[in-house]
Amino acid sequence: MSNRAVIVTKSAPKAIGPYSQAIKIGDTVWISGQIPLDPETMELVSGSIELEAKQAFRNLAAISEAAGCSLHNAVKINISLTDLNDFEAVNAVMSEAFSKPYPARACVQVAGLPKGARIEVE
Repeated sequence: MSNRAVIVTKSAPKAIGPYSQAIKIGDTVWISGQIPLDPETMELVSGSIELEAKQAFRNLAAISEAAGCSLHNAVKINISLTDLNDFEAVNAVMSEAFSKPYPARACVQVAGLPKGARIEVE
């Protein structure tokens, strides 16, 4: 595909595997799932699930901006949590990261995430 562009920014964590931060084809941007890695240290942000969720959303926002858009352009996101008891706290953080109308969303509990993260947002 001649209109395929790889999106890379130092404002978000570099990929920790064989994948790109994002791929843009035409006006559509596909962003890889983001865990709460600090892009400068490549270490997980530790503390509350709120702090971790905020970092994951910051990472998504930085990649979105590098692609020439913003989180407000998102139409669907997927959230993976290692504990669904964190659902309400993550909802509160998401309501700060996005504005109405919110994107469609799925949220599931998973057995584990890379680097022991408690949240991944795609």
